[in-house]
Amino acid sequence: MRLKKWSQKELKHIIGACKDRASISKSHGLMISSGLLSNGTSIAQLISSYARVGEIEFARKLLDNLPKRGIHAWNAMIIAYSRQDCPFEVINLYKQMTSEGVKPDSSTFTMAIKACTGLLDLEMGEKIWRKAVRSGYGNDVFVGSSALNFYSKFGKMDEAMGVFEKISKRDIVCWTAMITGFVQVGRVREAVDTFRLMQKEGMGGDRVVMLGLIQALANMGDAKMSCSVHGCIIRNHLPVNVVLQTSLVDMYAKIGELGLASRVFWTMDYKNDISWSALIFGYSQNGFVANALELFIEMQRSGYEPNLVSLVSALLACSQVGFSKLGKSVHGYIVRRLDMNQVLGTALIDMYAKCGSISCARAVYERMSSKDLVCCNAMISSYGIHGHGKEALSLFNQMMASNLKPDHATFASLLSALSHSGLVEEGRYWSDLMVNDYKIQPTEKHYACLVDLLARAGKIDEAQSLINSMPCEPGLAVWVALLSGCHNHKKFLVGELVAKKILELNPDNSGIYTLVSNFFAAARMWDQVAEIRKLMKKRGMKKVPGHSVVEVNGKLHAFLMEDKSHPQYDQIAKLLEKLEQQMVALGYRPKTEFVLHNLEEDVKVKMLCNHSERLAIAFGILNTGPGTRLLITKNLRVCGDCHGAIKLISMITNREIIVRDVKRFHHFKDGLCSCRDYW
Repeated sequence: MRLKKWSQKELKHIIGACKDRASISKSHGLMISSGLLSNGTSIAQLISSYARVGEIEFARKLLDNLPKRGIHAWNAMIIAYSRQDCPFEVINLYKQMTSEGVKPDSSTFTMAIKACTGLLDLEMGEKIWRKAVRSGYGNDVFVGSSALNFYSKFGKMDEAMGVFEKISKRDIVCWTAMITGFVQVGRVREAVDTFRLMQKEGMGGDRVVMLGLIQALANMGDAKMSCSVHGCIIRNHLPVNVVLQTSLVDMYAKIGELGLASRVFWTMDYKNDISWSALIFGYSQNGFVANALELFIEMQRSGYEPNLVSLVSALLACSQVGFSKLGKSVHGYIVRRLDMNQVLGTALIDMYAKCGSISCARAVYERMSSKDLVCCNAMISSYGIHGHGKEALSLFNQMMASNLKPDHATFASLLSALSHSGLVEEGRYWSDLMVNDYKIQPTEKHYACLVDLLARAGKIDEAQSLINSMPCEPGLAVWVALLSGCHNHKKFLVGELVAKKILELNPDNSGIYTLVSNFFAAARMWDQVAEIRKLMKKRGMKKVPGHSVVEVNGKLHAFLMEDKSHPQYDQIAKLLEKLEQQMVALGYRPKTEFVLHNLEEDVKVKMLCNHSERLAIAFGILNTGPGTRLLITKNLRVCGDCHGAIKLISMITNREIIVRDVKRFHHFKDGLCSCRDYW
């Protein structure tokens, strides 16, 4: 009986259908009996089949025992090692193959360069790529894609662009490698430009490209381009999943388009904790505190467990408005459900400090098992905004004793803390040590802190000399610090020059224009005040109205200056009138110079009585028990008249009143303020 003679095509089909070693071995036997073992393609398929069922060592033996090994057999083994994530073996096999005089082809170069990417072997990868170019594979789409990915992995995008330009027929993989590579190294503009070029060449882009672009645009702030990419996803009917949609929410939130971020979020069929956190974080970062807190609560109602980002975002929102009740609730959740790490600990320190409880902030700090530089800086900064300069300095010394080396941010926090406490000598001493002992060269922020320290203490001439000694051109923060000092100490001649310097820098913050306007008003330069108002109007800026928020019985209540819309306004007005009579009996006289408008005296007195912080304080007194501590958060600085008035109110009502303004905290108690008038 004669055995059937199998053809190469039949055996190829049989080997492809084999699922285990036994069946592959039978096919192997048939190849031998049919005389096909010498065929390069059949041997390559046999090697691939053994490797596919996990017999990679046997596949290697088969290759090693071949008397004549062609490119197909080598590639089969190289591809098998690549699929098994064995980059060392791929490179060793590549070296052995080339040493035996076998010329690599597209598959060989593609797999070898990919292996170098996995091994992070830049030198070997470049050597293989150069050989590929010399061998005529420089414009091969597969080799090129592998080289693009290789160079992108190392952040060498100029070299990647050189590879990209050699490829004549670029597929979606090539475009994706270029765009994601630019994104990863922070070259966002080039990523967007590459995407635009891709569109011109008729390539629609896949989900990976879009995801990379969305992540890039989140850090770029280009609303028009962001909407364009989103529109491209819709027009091309690309399948969207929770990752892509969450990235869109994150992108819109980071560029300040909260309406679009919210719209994408609520149209998502499936949301996860990351989706919720992206929008909560967006609301917190953009100052939409109420939205952030409402969404945080809604997230839990919907059955989602808050993650690190959402918890930190909620704490940030609480710290922005001084909402201690929810902040404490979040703290409780962290203690019950999570391990306290440095990120959460730092967020809690910041929250408690900005909700007026510096003792709770310190307690969190002390309970942290591991303290890094960021949390130490946060605690020093917290002491600073509460005017506890000596405590900040003590903590700084403790930090150094624990072998934590201070950085530029540490010194900025320390100098700011010393400034708020009027500790000028200490500020001079530590700024010198920063440069001479710690070899940290002062940045704009350090100079701004030092100028603020000197100007706040009335040392305007010394502050000017410091500015003149700066090795770089002083920025906006430095001049603003000096102008504040000139304003507080009525140095109008110097202040006028500084104010004009600030205007030359064309600030885009309406608060800075307001500061300049207020300075001119204090100097009775009403023509200049009018000019500033015209300039603000021309640039579409509006003066931010003063408002104050007070937390009463776990709820936040906001008040605008001269706001008569509150249902308890009549009671508030009566209480303020009564308090003013008691204050006058103690020697209070309204300081109408702090009303920065050209008005009659009696009108100015009435305006002072209706400042938002006084309305909030009166509401708090009416709705809390005797002796209850009040925390008021104001979006502007407390004026000098209100500062003196609140000192007297704290004594009359026998309460501690904490006012957090845009600069710092003021702890009023028994007729005194913690700032000792260094505000």
